[in-house]
Amino acid sequence: MRLGINLGYWGAGMDGDNLAVAQEADRLGYDVCWAAEAYGSDVPTVLSWVAAQTENIDVGSAIMQIPARQPAMTAMTAATLDSLSGGRFRLGLGVSGPQVSEGWYGVKFDKPLARTREYVEIVRRAMSRERLSYEGDHWTLPLPGGPGKPLKLTVHPEREHIPLYIAAIGPKNLEQTGEIADGALLIFPSAAHLEETALRHLRAGREKAGLTMDGFDVCPTLPIALGDDIDALADMFRPYTALYVGGMGSRKQNFYNQLAGRMGYEREAAEIQDKYLDGDKDGAAAAVPHQLIDSTTLLGSVERIADRMTAYAAAGVTTLTLAPAGFTLDERLAALRAGTEALELAGLVT
Repeated sequence: MRLGINLGYWGAGMDGDNLAVAQEADRLGYDVCWAAEAYGSDVPTVLSWVAAQTENIDVGSAIMQIPARQPAMTAMTAATLDSLSGGRFRLGLGVSGPQVSEGWYGVKFDKPLARTREYVEIVRRAMSRERLSYEGDHWTLPLPGGPGKPLKLTVHPEREHIPLYIAAIGPKNLEQTGEIADGALLIFPSAAHLEETALRHLRAGREKAGLTMDGFDVCPTLPIALGDDIDALADMFRPYTALYVGGMGSRKQNFYNQLAGRMGYEREAAEIQDKYLDGDKDGAAAAVPHQLIDSTTLLGSVERIADRMTAYAAAGVTTLTLAPAGFTLDERLAALRAGTEALELAGLVT
């Protein structure tokens, strides 16, 4: 099993620390450094900055949002980043959610699976440097009846095949991800529930495409925090968990809330959402079960983290992405180093 890091969103007041974390991960031999975007910092700029100041670690978008860019633009960006980084870029895509897609980008959040499939097909064609033409329900290239003509990408990526990942939560999205992508970006992964909530759906998609799970990258993100007081460490992540389970979406459509329900926390997830959407964020955080936090994070000593890593590897994870937590840079770097120590202690170094 390999290790990655996720820097989250840029521009939150700790950009210098994030760069230091990325550079330390590079020095420690981490495999990939991911960054995110929503409606603040954009991913390509951040990854360009990180790639320019690291040597070996891959840089990946987790995620570049599909409603934010036309697919040909995404292909251009991916090819450019791969070229500038010396073949170290990984393209992670996702449809975002209805609030961001429609509220920020002005793109209707309808038929997300079909849109994702067409988007991936166009991006792959463009990155392969064939002349781009496409007829779909959501995109037609070139536009008919006008002066447009099929064009070919002029930038040469460093690699012939840039790895393409999709952020997926729901069963249908996971199955399609297994069918059309090279890897899956997962959030709130519990090792005990990973088979039922994710892997069986990914496997079904691979089988639909006539493929196995060999070579497919199962890549969940987990916060990691080092210390002796597990309860106190878990409490650090109550607001984070409440935000996603309670506030990321509407009462009708919250993918993270639904995932918590599939993990056995349906009643608790409903309570968290009710409190959060009613404005009681503290109450929502207090309602998050300790076990939900503990099972979707890596908390405690190096030995305890190593045991948890063993469980994730046994469940089928191939790249474990860590989000090192702490109130200071030193604490975040210590968590990062604990990740490599735990991987070695568990005997999982590849």
